[in-house]
Amino acid sequence: MPAAPTSPRKLVLLIGTVKGVFLYESDERRTDWRLSGPHLGGWEVFSVCADERNGRILAGTGHFMHGPTIRTSRDAGATWEPVQRDPAFATGATAELKHIWQIVPGHASQPGTWYAGVDDAALFVSRDDAQTWSELTGLTSHPTRPRWMPGFGGLCLHSILVDPTNAQRLWVGISAVGVFRSDDAGEHWKLCNEGLPNVAPEFVKDPDMGRCVHKMVLDPERPGVLYIQYHGGVFKSEDAAESWTRISTGLPHEFGFPMAITARGDLFIVPLLSDENRVVPDGALKVWRSRDRGRTWRAMTAGLPQREHFVGVLRDAMTADRLSPAGVYLGTTGGELFYSKDDGDTWEKLPASFPRITCLRVWAR
Repeated sequence: MPAAPTSPRKLVLLIGTVKGVFLYESDERRTDWRLSGPHLGGWEVFSVCADERNGRILAGTGHFMHGPTIRTSRDAGATWEPVQRDPAFATGATAELKHIWQIVPGHASQPGTWYAGVDDAALFVSRDDAQTWSELTGLTSHPTRPRWMPGFGGLCLHSILVDPTNAQRLWVGISAVGVFRSDDAGEHWKLCNEGLPNVAPEFVKDPDMGRCVHKMVLDPERPGVLYIQYHGGVFKSEDAAESWTRISTGLPHEFGFPMAITARGDLFIVPLLSDENRVVPDGALKVWRSRDRGRTWRAMTAGLPQREHFVGVLRDAMTADRLSPAGVYLGTTGGELFYSKDDGDTWEKLPASFPRITCLRVWAR
């Protein structure tokens, strides 16, 4: 007797905006989408993440009255509650917690472990499923810490990578300091800026500082291979961040924020005009794809607006699912949401218009 057909898994796109969280839900066909929200209406959401192990959603929020907090949902966004103890610096610390820029789950072998990156730059960990948080002081007490310099967006720790093959290995990206790696679960850290140029040598005279990482991703098929969307180009490391090489040849501009990578290792970025003018060049929204780990790039435009469309894409407002062909998703500063279900070949716009989109994540339920 033939086996009963299995229902497609639900795919949920988590959308963080400056006015709450929205959820778009579909199945693996990614044809019909159902919207819910706003959840946490009125809150700025700088990071959002779901744990596929237990179905929880975490959001790093900001509010003019309540400040930065982490809020959680156990029912797909219908209700939210605060955690027991938010990330906080020790009493008397000179650092100030301004934003929670990134939340990611820990290694698959460590259920209940989460990491949070904040501004002023620091890394916090939770070992009790996000209820309480403690600072990994090995990073903030690094010998270079007195020399850290903020970028224009602040001194933010915005990228956190966990090595899927080694639960002890972590990487973080900090603007405008650079890349750090830990090989002992965050107790000690190494500055890994070899090959990254100082983006403002006229202002930052320190030979080790002035490295402005915008976004960092890990190659899912090649352990120890990382990619950076940098203030001045795209870079790659093949030795766990010991050294970096520029892979920007063929790109129209060397400034941008978002970067996404698919399960097969295809890279996606959206170049912007410049630091001073953070919009897509010529009013044409183009997503650039590399299928050979950054050796060559191609502009993907089918279905994307190519005239009079002067928007930007923030660092966390692009992501990819793990299906084949891959789905790729991007949100604009104008509140539009575009997606591709064929690895970037063609694009469609989802019908809703949102507040300014800050972050996107895909959750397979």
